[in-house]
Amino acid sequence: MLARQQDPIVAIATAPGRGAVGIVRISGQALAPIIQKLCGRSLLPRQASYLPFLDAQGQVIDQGLALYFPAPHSFTGEDVLELQAHGGPVVLQLLLARCLEAGAETDEKTKQQRLPGLRVAQPGEFSERAFLNDKIDLAQAEAIADLIDASTETAARSAARSLSGEFSNEVQALLAKLVHLRMLVEATLDFPEEDIDFLKQADASGQLQRLQEKLVGVMQRAAQGAILREGIKVVIAGQPNAGKSSLLNALAGAELAIVTPIAGTTRDKVSQLIQIEGVPLHVVDTAGLRDSHLAGVDEVEKIGIARAWGEIESADAVLFLHDLTRQSTPTEPEVATAYLAADALIQQALTDKLPATTPVIEVWNKSDSAPADAAGKATASDRAAVVISAKTGAGLQDLRQQLLRVVGWQSAPEGVFMARERHVQALREVASQLTRADEQLAAEKPALDLLAEDLRQAQRALSQITGEFTPDDLLGEIFSKFCIGK
Repeated sequence: MLARQQDPIVAIATAPGRGAVGIVRISGQALAPIIQKLCGRSLLPRQASYLPFLDAQGQVIDQGLALYFPAPHSFTGEDVLELQAHGGPVVLQLLLARCLEAGAETDEKTKQQRLPGLRVAQPGEFSERAFLNDKIDLAQAEAIADLIDASTETAARSAARSLSGEFSNEVQALLAKLVHLRMLVEATLDFPEEDIDFLKQADASGQLQRLQEKLVGVMQRAAQGAILREGIKVVIAGQPNAGKSSLLNALAGAELAIVTPIAGTTRDKVSQLIQIEGVPLHVVDTAGLRDSHLAGVDEVEKIGIARAWGEIESADAVLFLHDLTRQSTPTEPEVATAYLAADALIQQALTDKLPATTPVIEVWNKSDSAPADAAGKATASDRAAVVISAKTGAGLQDLRQQLLRVVGWQSAPEGVFMARERHVQALREVASQLTRADEQLAAEKPALDLLAEDLRQAQRALSQITGEFTPDDLLGEIFSKFCIGK
């Protein structure tokens, strides 16, 4: 993509389908000739003009608003023309084709192509040019896509804060402090003959400590922003008829999964995106877990059980659902014994298959039908367990709050800016390098060359967030996931 950044580009900038208004956008250098061909006259900068859009024969394709933004005062930093027409797919395709045609036409006076190289934009190419022309930094560019993709109001507001530069400003403040600290270390290295300890006089150790403290705050907010952007995958697991599908329906507030008393009703995963306090959760209901070699388990259910384990292993959090009505049955003690034994096998499998960092919440369901003392007995050894009734809704709010706690959601929505996993990883790298630098400073005889290198690497990692030291292949990967026309 970067090799073709000088080409003028054009694309439909509104979503596919029919709408009241559709936009065709052109960005490039010296758009005046093509504006004349498309609009029949020149346009005043940054003023909307209502006029006809013309084809090659001068016939009207549509009438709408034309907006011209001369460089460098535009989104991309290049000349930008926006044609706002009626939002029918055919009309917009005609306008797009006319733009490409007009760009390829020869100017009668100069005998040169009016807009050589005009082509359809690749995904995210308008935003990429805004980044390359220093109109926005990389974190702001990513926030554009995050704002479009936001699945909750809280996520949208956080993305808007990042787009306005709040996250970038935090990073720049850290960079300024880090650069100043590097300057002190470099000065000490460059003038070893001077009988002046620059580091002690400037309180380098105190500066580094304050920098680390500020970094911790930024990391916490970025981690919360990553949760908002990525969402949390929550898998409901347990034996057949524990109430997994009922719990999914209760959390979603809709009848999404079929619920029957028949074991093995759920054969495949059922997913739903919900939100808790603005945090998006991808909740997955799975087939009941049991020994696939038991009588009555057919091939379809075996596949469902295998897929259930696949979902569980990729979960951010697991709700291990138990049935209170089956954990103690005085009239049929052998049933309760078999049920508890099967639960124990699932628990062991979860321990074996899941990383230690994946939280498992023990959830005891059917409190509305169980004996009065059943919940106390079931949760006596696990204070973190949650007792609910998917049927009546009892305990669901406690479960929601427990979910937020175990996945690390802490911050108030107003204090969170949108961030990506790469941002979080970069901040962790900065923290690691600063820890090494702190160890060097604390040594009796600091190795200043190593200290300088630690600070340099910390600055490099931090600068990758805003794109100052970002490889071209990473840029291509980031912008390729944007919408075409954005």
